[in-house]
Amino acid sequence: MSYQQRTKWTSVIAVGILAPVVALNLIFASCSVNTKDGTEKVQKNRDKIVNVKRYTKEIQLDSILIGSVSHLYLLDNNLIISDPRSPEMLIHIFDKNTFEYRKSIAPVGQGPNEITILGHIATDVNRKKLYVSDHGKNKIFSYDMDSLLRFPRYSPITKVALNQKGFPSWYQYINDTLSIGVFIEPTSESAFNQSVARWNMVTGEIERMKYVNPDVKKKRMCLAVSSQHDEYVECFRHNDLLTICSLDGTLKYNVYGPKWDKDEVNSNYYWGGVIFCGNHILALNSGKSNSERVRESSIIEVFSLNGDYVKTLDVGYKIKDFCYDESNNRLILCLNDEIQFAMLPLNELLEE
Repeated sequence: MSYQQRTKWTSVIAVGILAPVVALNLIFASCSVNTKDGTEKVQKNRDKIVNVKRYTKEIQLDSILIGSVSHLYLLDNNLIISDPRSPEMLIHIFDKNTFEYRKSIAPVGQGPNEITILGHIATDVNRKKLYVSDHGKNKIFSYDMDSLLRFPRYSPITKVALNQKGFPSWYQYINDTLSIGVFIEPTSESAFNQSVARWNMVTGEIERMKYVNPDVKKKRMCLAVSSQHDEYVECFRHNDLLTICSLDGTLKYNVYGPKWDKDEVNSNYYWGGVIFCGNHILALNSGKSNSERVRESSIIEVFSLNGDYVKTLDVGYKIKDFCYDESNNRLILCLNDEIQFAMLPLNELLEE
């Protein structure tokens, strides 16, 4: 065979090999790429955007003024809104179905029934209790929901004292011997580390989860926990990454987004919150440069429980916090926009 013939056939074979490779690359460019043992997922694009602003309905809470920095919680038929910068009452309770005002609790102060520095609020669904962190007194207080709504002079009791060497900034209460949360470990007067850990309220034991993504250099995260689905999901604030693990800390999936860069440190602000919503994971995605000082986002990314991208919901308002009202199948939103609170009926919005 002549040189020209060999060159010709080499070119034909090369085209035959490269054509499917190019085709696969084009496919991978628009969907997930699963690598290694199936635990690593690389998502090149998240471009199934649905504008849902027209479905978003304002919630008017006329009975009381609430500050711009607030967080949402649900317990039984109650919507609980924390207002950590309030000069008076720090927690407000509404009927979650009608949004009728019910009561305000937790006055600011140093007294026995007062809160000095309000932290996270956890809910005990089975016993209808609120667990309120006070980072000034280094305690978590227990409030019985039925009693506090019934008795005007109701007083909480101390649930547990916090250990200053390691304490939860956020946690999901499962029972007295098991909570899973984000734990703060001070490393100096101005620096700290974050980690996901199991926490026993009775003994105070903290057991950090065994899997830690090695490529995240400075760990700042938001967390959602589901005992129903036996998993938790970490969303990293400064890295385009979601890590999904079982409740014993075994890695299920690392989900890398289009802007993932293992060498990135605090240059962007990606994830601002994450929740479980039925059989989906919903996460607030900003993707803004820190120099823009934008931490709220109108974008909610929707994933399956195994981290596959489903779609993007563009709410059209800047979201500070959100929660899932399962009995009404809707999101309740705290906004930093022309309206402060809103609800988004989900209906069929999450279907693939």
